[in-house]
Amino acid sequence: MTHPSLHRQGDGRSQQPLLKDEGRGRLPNIFPPGDEGGQGIRPSASRRSTFRSRTPDYDAKNSTKRKYIYAAGFLVLSLISFTVQTETAVYIQHELQWDKPYCMLYFTHSSWILLWPVQLLILRIQKRKLTWKAFWRRHIDLLRITAQMVETQDLYLTSRDYGKSPVLYMFRTTAFLTSALTVAGGSWYVAVNMTTASDLTAIYNCSAFFAYVFSIFLLREKIRLDKVLSVVVAIVGVIVVAYGGSHSSGSTDKSSQAASETGSRTMGNIIIGIGSILYGLYEVLYKRYACPPEGSSPGRSVIFANTVGSMIGAFTLLVLWIPLPIFHILGVEEFRWPTGEAGWLLIISILANATFSGSFLVLMSLTSPVLSSVAALLTIFLVAIVDWGLTGNPLSAASITGGFIIIAAFLLLSWSTYCELDEERRHRLLDEEPESESDE
Repeated sequence: MTHPSLHRQGDGRSQQPLLKDEGRGRLPNIFPPGDEGGQGIRPSASRRSTFRSRTPDYDAKNSTKRKYIYAAGFLVLSLISFTVQTETAVYIQHELQWDKPYCMLYFTHSSWILLWPVQLLILRIQKRKLTWKAFWRRHIDLLRITAQMVETQDLYLTSRDYGKSPVLYMFRTTAFLTSALTVAGGSWYVAVNMTTASDLTAIYNCSAFFAYVFSIFLLREKIRLDKVLSVVVAIVGVIVVAYGGSHSSGSTDKSSQAASETGSRTMGNIIIGIGSILYGLYEVLYKRYACPPEGSSPGRSVIFANTVGSMIGAFTLLVLWIPLPIFHILGVEEFRWPTGEAGWLLIISILANATFSGSFLVLMSLTSPVLSSVAALLTIFLVAIVDWGLTGNPLSAASITGGFIIIAAFLLLSWSTYCELDEERRHRLLDEEPESESDE
């Protein structure tokens, strides 16, 4: 079936989408060919030449490779930014004595609101030849149609889906995800003074295991032996790092002794265990309810992931300030603005967290919650190396061994995920053509 051109020559605007199959009432994407993120312009003739020169298998295979290239870039960015955030946060709390857990959680998560404006600026620079009106309309259309894809979990929209606003769905999803994330993240701050650092690290990072369990039920992932083995090996690596070294640090010894003396270690472990489960659930819920369906192009996934991150930041900023005055009045956590060195280091920590969070959301959108969780474990080894450089304390044999175990688990899981994506690509080709980058 031949499509009329979806692009008006000369005025930089696309017409309303036409029915791909009038019998079913399904709609194709409205953006013109060659349109990265639904922003550019290319003559309609290029779509015909693209169909002649490229097969669906070629587009799908390139899309899988492009996903991994994007994911690799955002993985590196997330590792660097997380290390910066961790080192500055520890210094602010321990050395500068600005120990305000919930306040720091509120500031860092609120900073996610910056993701969409920064992304919009980058896209605008890339597409500066477009008029602002045309650029803005195309960007909003991309977000609206992607949100409708997310709600229906279908690359192709029916006429009924296209006419339904996705605003209410995205508001509910944002509120739900933000609440789960805040409770999961807050559990870490609650348990940090109740249990030992080793217990905290080992139990909280078991979220990778829970992410896989929830993926089986909510994302209908198949139980694969190589994936199970990768997750188990990664958790073993974390346990080796957490318990295998000799804790010579006086602060660590004191925290362990205090936890044992007060009898709070068990309660702290229960709290951090609940947080670990909730964080694994949050990752899977994000993938299930806030990511475009499989077959979406990498560019679309990146743009929408950062937009969802900004929505989470906006909800945190506008709603989750409410506990701050309550905690202050009850004496749970006295509110005090950071000043001097603590102030500017907190800004660096907040910006690093926003960068890490945006990169991590993109990583989950492009790959899977399980791979992203195991990738996050790489930060344990990276932070240990940076600590070695800053403090001069050499890495223990357990830290080195555990670090290499985690790296091996990540590489094994990456290969398994790539093979799984390739299998899905071949199966999907039997049903329908995936969305190519040129279809955005």
